Amino acid sequence: MAKLPAKRPETLGGFIVHGVPFPVDSDPESLAFLKKLAPIQIEQEYKITYLHSYGQDSPWFAGLANKRLLASQSPDGKTTYANPRGHDMYSGQETNWIDITARPAKVHAFTVCYFGSEEFLPETPYVLALIEFEDVDTLLLTRLVGVDPGSASLDWIGMPVKAEFLRNSKLKPTDVYFVPA
Repeated sequence: MAKLPAKRPETLGGFIVHGVPFPVDSDPESLAFLKKLAPIQIEQEYKITYLHSYGQDSPWFAGLANKRLLASQSPDGKTTYANPRGHDMYSGQETNWIDITARPAKVHAFTVCYFGSEEFLPETPYVLALIEFEDVDTLLLTRLVGVDPGSASLDWIGMPVKAEFLRNSKLKPTDVYFVPA
């Protein structure tokens, strides 16, 4: 029979814990103290390198990086999607890419965001809008810039808009945003 190691060596592993309160004896009355114990919190640095693939949506992001807005269209040309889709939702067939950068577009609906993810928190409040394109069957959710979120108005519905692109692409959906035309 193989001999087992006596004890696994203990390392600090990036943190040191001091003085976590605990009763000295195991008397039930002493252990009742544990119900009043504040939650123990540990703060530690966390880092990860994440490789993300856009897969079949890669052409859409390549378009944004080149200041072009692409849409997906069913092979029969009957359905056009403003957002990237590799396959038609009705037939399941692979879609074709078409350029809709210059197509007339307008605000279909919008909301003013007073809170956002860490990336957008400094920009709050900001406007998110659903953009409607001529001869496109779905809407594109994106930011609407160049309007005052503090003066939001139903007059914005139907307002003509045009696509603008970040000067330096981040290969993210936020590389494109819309402004009043």
